Amino acid sequence: MMEMYDNPQHVEDTFTESNLSEYLLQAQRAEFVELKKAIIEFYKKKKSPLKILDIGIGDARILKRFVGIKEIWDTIKHYDGIDVAQNCINISKNVIKDLKIEKKVSVKLLDAVNLKKLNKRYDLIISTWFTAGNFYPFDFDFKKFKPGYDMTTNDRFTMIFKQAYEMLNPNGEIIIGSMYIENDKTRKKQEESYKQFGWIVITDERDCFTATKDGWWSQRFTRQRVYDYLSFVPKEKISFIPLDTYNYAMMVIIKK
Repeated sequence: MMEMYDNPQHVEDTFTESNLSEYLLQAQRAEFVELKKAIIEFYKKKKSPLKILDIGIGDARILKRFVGIKEIWDTIKHYDGIDVAQNCINISKNVIKDLKIEKKVSVKLLDAVNLKKLNKRYDLIISTWFTAGNFYPFDFDFKKFKPGYDMTTNDRFTMIFKQAYEMLNPNGEIIIGSMYIENDKTRKKQEESYKQFGWIVITDERDCFTATKDGWWSQRFTRQRVYDYLSFVPKEKISFIPLDTYNYAMMVIIKK
């Protein structure tokens, strides 16, 4: 099974604003507002420019917005982005070239399970717009899948964020920009979005994630599930910020 964004149609479907539901667009907007607040607050505490890693840079949407806001861009010393899909790396490189920010930004084709290969430390590690929910377990098989899959643990998710946590500088932070919240209404909204893209949903109400025959996966989370997957982080270091009033999405901030 190829990676989701190795499929050019998936790029077209999910990176084109007119294709997205208002729920997804609202999550983008709310996420960016809260992300700006978190960065400025962190910068004021650190009192020096930040080294940032973006896990799943995608089409460089967040980077473009940062560059467009001087008050945010000036807080950043260096910005690294990784993605598992070459399509996304190509898009991001073009954005960097167009904005003439090569001296401050670098992107790399890298599966997030290999974060340690970067051999770097960061003040802030971000993973935005539901990317964290795309990290499905290593043994998940789309072809053999049957509803009711046990998600008590998620070895891929835990492996990625444990490495990220270890790569933080003292007092650093991980910001998971948005996660779907586990409930039946959110599940149905996910399914509606994917069916609009023409994807065939293979999950149902027994699952805490929505997956498609086409290789798409996105998980929903309770606070307890976040605590369980991030058991290496003290609970008091994890905070949750709702991104709406209808339990669709939340931001998670993890402090070192």
